[in-house]
Amino acid sequence: MTDSRLSTFVLGPGFGIGEKARDFALRLRERSLVLDADGITSFKDDPQPLFDAYAEGETHLVLTPHEGEFARLFADIAAEPSLSKVEKARAAARRAHAAVVYKGADTVIAAPDGRAAINANGPPWLATAGSGDVLAGMIGALLAQGMPAFEAAAAGVFLHGEAAHLAGPGLTAEDLADEAGRAMATITAR
Repeated sequence: MTDSRLSTFVLGPGFGIGEKARDFALRLRERSLVLDADGITSFKDDPQPLFDAYAEGETHLVLTPHEGEFARLFADIAAEPSLSKVEKARAAARRAHAAVVYKGADTVIAAPDGRAAINANGPPWLATAGSGDVLAGMIGALLAQGMPAFEAAAAGVFLHGEAAHLAGPGLTAEDLADEAGRAMATITAR
């Protein structure tokens, strides 16, 4: 890929699970990548090639797993009962050389260097189909504007929660996307 304008990709939502997704993710190793959903699950049997591909240089991989996807990529970390969610996210971020967005009611964002943030502004009605796809897109948009991976992930998660509050209970993924601009304007006006 030689077009430098193509700097950031979001891979996973609705892409399909398997070799095609793995190949795309590995071919994008010199670009910023948000890997979500099917993209994450595509590496469940052997995540090491993904981690190796993004191991060099500045962090430019963002993984956005929910609990089940986290366990698919980091089975040993997920199964360790002595670790808190923050410790699990930090361990995963170090192993993958990625910003990890460990989704849930208290989403944890971790960087390979040990930084971590806990985001709790996401309302319960975010647990709806397609919500994570919108989050991946928001993070990808911030990465594409030049924001570093950890900061883009943390800001994207916060923005996602703010958009959900604006959309209100019963929201759809489309509502979240529609409210993203208003949420950004509200945040920057503070």
